[in-house]
Amino acid sequence: MYEAFVKCTSLPQAYHKALEELYNHGKVVSCDDYNQSQKELSMTIAVDNPLAEPMISRLFIGGFYELQQYVMEVINGILDFKIGDSINAWEYTYHDRIVNFAISPPGQKLNQLQFVIDELKRSPDTRRAVINIRDNSVDPFNANPACLQHMQFFIRDNKLHMKVLMRSNDAAEATFMNAFAFVMLQKKVADALGLPVGSYTHRANSFHCYEKDFDLLAQYVTGIQTKPEDEITYEYEGFFRDMMEESIPDIQRAVANLKAAK
Repeated sequence: MYEAFVKCTSLPQAYHKALEELYNHGKVVSCDDYNQSQKELSMTIAVDNPLAEPMISRLFIGGFYELQQYVMEVINGILDFKIGDSINAWEYTYHDRIVNFAISPPGQKLNQLQFVIDELKRSPDTRRAVINIRDNSVDPFNANPACLQHMQFFIRDNKLHMKVLMRSNDAAEATFMNAFAFVMLQKKVADALGLPVGSYTHRANSFHCYEKDFDLLAQYVTGIQTKPEDEITYEYEGFFRDMMEESIPDIQRAVANLKAAK
């Protein structure tokens, strides 16, 4: 499998280079689980300053509402109530695995986010500040196991660095939203520690685009290669952040309606 590595200052720059790498070097292979082919390689995306502007890529499915909702899913657990729902049941959410990870003895839960903060306070040079997402009591038997596998945090050079491992990552439809939300989680931990945000590294063992999105990937890459940066990115601070935050009441109402319909 082709191994790709991209390293840039900002999140959109790195994401866009990763899309180009996939387009140019990804191999088309079968994906029988989804009855289609996929273009695939292994990808490491290294971002020196994930809070650098422009911070928002325009090349993802959705807009400010969808990005805000996803951040709230990961950070606040707004859809955790869907786990085990009798209709359209979810086996997990990232947020629930982060703050309510099942441990022994049965019935015990670990808030891994708090563990990471406490561990980094205990020993700033620790290599043990890890959040595990994969649950081998569930995922091997799940048709849709967690794509995110683990997160690891390091304090180096008086900054909080974060490294993420994905077993599988949909480049065209999911990667940017995943990475943005994970950076927001990184910032939450950094703020709790009183530290600036350091580098962000996003590793996807299978970085892929499904056949149904081949044209979309080509469209993205054409935009990257032909348009100036300000036409394929947004500044986060200001307009885009304001629009995201203004969407919160609508998202909360939609979640309340989902809960009421259970």
